[in-house]
Amino acid sequence: MKQLMLALVLALASSLGLAADSWPAKPVHVIVPFPPGSSPDLVARMLTEKLAQVLGQAVIVDNKPGAGGNIGTGQVAKAEPDGYTIGLSIPGPLAVNTVLYKNKNKMGYDPFTELAPITLVALSPNVLIVNPGLGVNSVQEFIAYVKARPGKLNYGSVGNGSASHLTMELLKMQAGLDIVHVPYPGSPQVITAILGDQIQAGFIVPGTAMPLAKSGRVKALAVTSSSKSAVLPDMPTVADAGFPGFESSAWLGMVAPANTPKPVIDRLSRELVAIIRSPEIGEKMGKIYFQPVGTTPEGLADLMRSERDRWAKVIKQTGAGVD
Repeated sequence: MKQLMLALVLALASSLGLAADSWPAKPVHVIVPFPPGSSPDLVARMLTEKLAQVLGQAVIVDNKPGAGGNIGTGQVAKAEPDGYTIGLSIPGPLAVNTVLYKNKNKMGYDPFTELAPITLVALSPNVLIVNPGLGVNSVQEFIAYVKARPGKLNYGSVGNGSASHLTMELLKMQAGLDIVHVPYPGSPQVITAILGDQIQAGFIVPGTAMPLAKSGRVKALAVTSSSKSAVLPDMPTVADAGFPGFESSAWLGMVAPANTPKPVIDRLSRELVAIIRSPEIGEKMGKIYFQPVGTTPEGLADLMRSERDRWAKVIKQTGAGVD
C-alpha cells in the first residue's frame, strides 16, 4: 500500500511538473473586473501585449465588471488552477471587502484562501474631483460646501469597498461630513455622473480624472498620497488641508486561482515583473499616472493583509460595512 501511495504521489508531482514545463500550450485569459477604458483595463492591456510576446501565446483580456470588482475577481478564484485564467484587480476585491461585508458569504470567495498572488503591478493616488459648478477650489472649500448642505449631496465610487469608496469615508470621518455614497461599475461611469450632476464629487484615479480636469470639465482638488505624489508632483494633498497622515492608494495586483502550480506562478511573476519594470511600460504607465512596482508573490500577499487590517479600522469607525 505504501508503495502504491508513493507511486501516486510521484505520478502527481511528475504531471504537475510536466504541466508547468509545457505551459502555456493555449491562450491565457486575464479577467479584469472593470469595464473597457477603466484604469485597470488600460494597465492590463499594456501588460498582456508584452506578456503574449514572452509566453509565445495569445493573452486575452476579458472584462467582467460588476459588484465593485467582486464578480470578475470571484471568477478568477473559481477558475481552474491551470495557469490559463489569471486576473488583475484592486484593493476591494483582493483584500478590503473581506472586512467590508457584514455578510461574509456575500463576496462569494475568499481572496486569502482562493487566490494566489502573482505580483503587485502599480500604485496611484486617488484624486478628489468635483463638478466645477460647485465653485470650490480647494479641499477646505469643498468641506465647507458639503457641511452647508448635509445629506443633500452625493459622491461616486467604483464600488463598495473600493479605494474610492473608503477614501471618501475616511474624509467624511475626519472632517465630519454628511454626503451620500453612490457606487458605479467603474471610473468612467463616475465621471459621467459628475458631468451630468447626478453626483457632485468622487475620489478617482488620475488616469481617468486628469484629462478632464485639464480641459476644465471637472475640478481636481487634491491627491491622496501622504506627501507629494511622484505622478502628480504639483498637486496638493488632502493631508495638506489639515488631515495629517491621510493616505490612500489605488493599487493593482495580478492574481491566479489558488493551487495554480507554483512553477507557473513563479514564471508569471518573473515575466510580469520584468515587463512592469521595463522603461517602455514605465513610460506608458506614467502617462496614466500609475507608478510601476513589480514584486514577488509574497510582496503582494503582504500588501493584501496589511490593507485588510488598515481599512478594517476605518470601516469599524465609520460604519461603512455593506449588508
